[in-house]
Amino acid sequence: MGNVMRGVSAENKVNTENPETSLKGAEDEVVVVLQDYPAPEISEPIYRLGEKLKVVAQEAYWWRVRSIQTGKENYIPGSHVARVYHGWLFEGVERQKAEELLLLPGNRVGSFLVRESTRERGLYSLSVRHRSVKHYRIFRLDNSWYYISPRLTFQCLEDMINHYSDSADGLCCVLTSPCLSGTTQPPDASLGAPPVVMRRNFDWNKVDRNQLVSTDACNENMVSYGVRNSIAAYLSFAGDQDPSRVKPDSRKKKSKSLYVVPENGLPNTDYDEDF
Repeated sequence: MGNVMRGVSAENKVNTENPETSLKGAEDEVVVVLQDYPAPEISEPIYRLGEKLKVVAQEAYWWRVRSIQTGKENYIPGSHVARVYHGWLFEGVERQKAEELLLLPGNRVGSFLVRESTRERGLYSLSVRHRSVKHYRIFRLDNSWYYISPRLTFQCLEDMINHYSDSADGLCCVLTSPCLSGTTQPPDASLGAPPVVMRRNFDWNKVDRNQLVSTDACNENMVSYGVRNSIAAYLSFAGDQDPSRVKPDSRKKKSKSLYVVPENGLPNTDYDEDF
C-alpha cells in the first residue's frame, strides 16, 4: 500500500510493516453515518446520514458511538458507518454514497473526499462537489507515488490534496474543504457563552503614519501594539531595500513533493471512473 500522509513520528508507528494502517490508528477513531438509524419508517432516527461520530467501543456487530455534534451516545450497527481519517479519507464508501454525502447541506462547491475502494484496499478515488459530483480515479505507480493526471505525480495523498487545494490544475474546481467539515464539537455549556470582541471600524487612509511605527503602549492608538511591533520589525529587517524590487506575489506555498512531466509529455486528462 502507498503513503497517505507524510512525516509520521516514531511514537505513532504502531505497525511498522504497514505504515498506512499505523497512520490511521494514530488518531481518535471517527466514523460517518451512511444511513439514518433506525430507519425513519421504524422510529425517529437517533443518528442521521452524514453525522460524524466518535467510536467509544466496538463490540462485534454493534458499535457504541458518541455524536460529535450533539454528544448523544448510543449503539449503531457497524454496517451503518464508515471510518474517516484526517477529515477527508473515507474508508469503504461507494460512489453513490459519496455523492449523497457531498450533496448534503453544509457542503459547497469544492467540498471533497478521498474514498478507498470497497473491493480492494489501497485503491482510491477523489470525489468533488461541483455543479454535480465529479469522480477521479487516483492511480498508483510501482514506487507508491500517486497521480490523477499522468503528468503530475505525488509522494503521498496529503501532497495531492495540498496541490489541488491551491490549484484546480485540470480538476473541475479547486478543493475547498473536506466533506462534512462543518460538523464540529459544540461548545461546553459549563464554560458559558464565548466572549464577544467588539472592534471599531476605521479607515487605514485616516491612520497617522507616525502611529504605524510607534511602539509606545498607548491605548489611544488605533493600530494594535502587536501590529505596530510587526511593522517595526519588518522595517528593521527590510532595511533600505527598494520596495519596487520586491516581487508582488511572494506568498508562501504549501510544502509538497511532486514530479511534473514536461508540457510535451502526456496530456492532463480527467479520469471519471465508475467504481
